[in-house]
Amino acid sequence: MDRLGEWILPAAATGILLWGMLRRVPVFDTFLQGAKEGLSSSVSILPALIGLMMGVTMLEASGALDMLSAFLRPAAQWLGFPVEAIPLALLRPFSGSGSTALAASLFENISPDSFEGRVISVLLGSSETTFYAVAVYFGAIGVKKSGWTIPAALTGDFVTMAASVAAVILLFGV
Repeated sequence: MDRLGEWILPAAATGILLWGMLRRVPVFDTFLQGAKEGLSSSVSILPALIGLMMGVTMLEASGALDMLSAFLRPAAQWLGFPVEAIPLALLRPFSGSGSTALAASLFENISPDSFEGRVISVLLGSSETTFYAVAVYFGAIGVKKSGWTIPAALTGDFVTMAASVAAVILLFGV
């Protein structure tokens, strides 16, 4: 059964190639056209990604993330949200790799099997990089005004914070 995983991707690629050839699709030309469109999309979203990465780096390097975490600490304690997870909850909507690195550094001081560690794990696995996704997808199709997308997505992020705590309590107890 372990060896089955080694064959799934090559089998899928071969199946796609055979299906295209059976349908008389110019497979290589179609591949090149798709690659060309993908490169064009990458170039069009590059400025938004550079701006987002610069903003995240500045947020972390300036200490603003730590200051905002300290400001939110009393509210988090009152709501029952672990204060150790506040920086992750703040960074996650902006950066997937940054939040993963932050979680790894949090686990150096917090046991992954503790309540806080479990909330961090659930939060990391169930939340979205909201601003990154909006920058990539809206940038790719040229949307300039996001409308209600950001408020709705951030609402989802706040719900995820509460649901992370609830899931850990429900599944593991306090």
